[in-house]
Parts: sequence; C-alpha cells; structure tokens
Amino acid sequence: MMPRPPRLAPAVAAMPGAVYSPLGDRIAQRKGPVYPLHVGDTWRDPFEGGRMQDLAQAAHPGINRYTTTRGEAKLVDAIIEKLRARNGIACERDQVLVTGGATAGLANVVGSIAARGDEVLILAPFWPLIRGIVQSVGATPVEVPFFDRVDGVEAALEAVEARRSERSVALYVSTPSNPSGRVLPEPWLAALAEWARRHDFWLLADEVYEELVYCGEHVSLARFAPERTITSFSFSKSYGMAGYRVGYLVGPRDVVECAHKLHTHSTYSAATPSQLAALAALQRGDAWLAETREHYRRAGADAARVLGLPAPEGSTFLFLDVRERLGERGMLGFLEDVFEDGVVLSPGASSGRDYEGFARLCYTAARPEDVATAVRLLAKRLGVAALR
Repeated sequence: MMPRPPRLAPAVAAMPGAVYSPLGDRIAQRKGPVYPLHVGDTWRDPFEGGRMQDLAQAAHPGINRYTTTRGEAKLVDAIIEKLRARNGIACERDQVLVTGGATAGLANVVGSIAARGDEVLILAPFWPLIRGIVQSVGATPVEVPFFDRVDGVEAALEAVEARRSERSVALYVSTPSNPSGRVLPEPWLAALAEWARRHDFWLLADEVYEELVYCGEHVSLARFAPERTITSFSFSKSYGMAGYRVGYLVGPRDVVECAHKLHTHSTYSAATPSQLAALAALQRGDAWLAETREHYRRAGADAARVLGLPAPEGSTFLFLDVRERLGERGMLGFLEDVFEDGVVLSPGASSGRDYEGFARLCYTAARPEDVATAVRLLAKRLGVAALR
C-alpha cells in the first residue's frame, strides 16, 4: 500500500480564518483616518503599576523566567480571593489555572471535554473564536439563536432544547455577551444550569466582560452548577491588558487538571511579566477600572443613541442589523462602503450563520472622540439621522 500524501488536518482546514474583518489587510494601506472598530480592544493604557515599563527586573528578580505551569503562586492566591468575594465561587488552588489569555484557556477546556463527533451548543450571536475552537478538536459547533430572540426563562430553555441532540456534551454561555451587549439575568442562568444538570451537560461560562456591566448585575453561572461549570476570566478587558495575554480558568478539579495538561503541552505557562501585571491589577487596579467602566459606558450609550439602538447592558460591543442596507454586493460590499469612510467593522456572520446581515462594532477600540466620529459617519451611511 502506498503511503498517503501529506495533507492538512481536515478539522483545522474547516476553521474560519480572518474572523474579524475581511478588509484587515487594507488598513495599513489606507490614506486618511482609520477607525478600527472590528476587534474588541481598548484605547486606554493600563493603570500605573500595571504597565510593562513598571515591572523592572531589579524589582522583580526572575521576571524573565518561567513560573509554575499553574500560575504564579501569589496571583493564584489573589484570584481565589477575588472569585470567592466577587463571584461567589468557592474554590481551591487545584481548581484554578492561569492561562495565556482567555482564548487559550477556553481552547484547553474544549480540548478536555469535547471529542470528534461531539456537539457543543453555542448561544448566538457569539464571540467569533469559539466556533473555530470547537472545530479544532473535531467536534461540531451547534449555533443556538438566542440573544436577539429570547425574552424570558421559558423561551431560553426552549431555544437550547431545540438544538440538543444525543451527541451534545456542553453549552457555551457568554455574559455579558460579546457581541450583543446583553447581561443574562440570574433566573435565566439558574434555569440553564438546571437544564444542563438534567441532561448531564458541561457548562462553559465565558465571563471575560464581568467587570463591564452598565445596567443590571453580573452573576456568575458557576454559582448554580459548580460541579459542571468551567468559567473563563480575563485581565484583557477589565484592565486594558489584551496584548499581555493572561487569563484564568476555574472549575471542577478533574476538568481543570485536564486543561492544565493541554496548557502545559501548548503554552507551558502564561508570560511571567503579564502575570505580575495581573497581580497588580487585582491589588490596586479598582480605581482605574471604575474610571474605565464609566468611559466605556458613555461611549456605548452615545454610539447606541446615534445609531438608534438600545444602550448596551455590558461588554464593549453593538450588534447592528444592516440587512435593509445591503445591496447586490452583500455584506462585503457594505463593509467596503463604510471602509471608504475609514470605519472598519466585523461581519455578523463571524458570530453566527443566522447573522449574515449584521455587523459588530467595538466602541472602546479607539478614543471616544474617534468612536463618536466613526459612529456618525456610519449613521450617515445607514441613513440614520446622526444626533449631536
């Protein structure tokens, strides 16, 4: 028998590539102002004490070395204290894992609980990378139209039950939601947790925007089903540290131990300087966070008002229905048209197949005055009367 020729792994080949903007490679070539609102990031620098230049080698001997694979001991202790006090999650050291950003953490969890042939239910519209993460292990992402369709507990349960099958092993829940901006109420979370327990599902709770809530209250899903919930948190969104790539997981010991193995064999350990910055954030970043949250709230409320949308309840996004503004060139044509004004948006299809005619906008990725300009340019393209 002849050996098979080299080929790419089918599961990886099927993953989406440029999920945030098909025009990303044009940004550097554009002449004139650019408003890159397609990626969830921030215009703010971290607080003083949490920036790279604040972490001197002399003050932190060994900053250039590995930490333990689970994470810097002082950081893990601070995370446990935070989880108990703020999130109401009882946990011990072997239930926590510091990861190279929340993205890596979620990838490690999915790799621990899903296998080829399994299905993972994903509440949609969703964070664009979760679909590819599920595909990367050969599992099937099953999209559940949810955040723009569901108005109560009964409807929430009907939505997930309609997509459940014998191959379903987990449900992915993001709150505050990227990209819808919704914050799921406590009764909904309690009901979803009980539904998952009844069907013996894992729960993947993506709570990276937990500190960015403008209306209502963030409640951690793990409070209702701690024995089956793995929660991903991040310092990226709360403390302006997206480029530092540091986040953490908390969950049942056996799952976290499996995720720890994958983490060790892929990342080994999160970057040591980033972990020290994360520790500083938990120790003295609250004032900066409160100030930042207010900046974001104002920017989101202004953008929503100008575009004729409800103010976001949380996160850093607006999700726009632009179906009536699409011509023969479709979504790509629309994105190209707004790019003529320098505005870069993410296509809604990256957040779910039911959202081909939507676009995602991050109102924190540029300075507030630039976001205000971009939103008014967008409103003009959409035929919305821009408000002052």
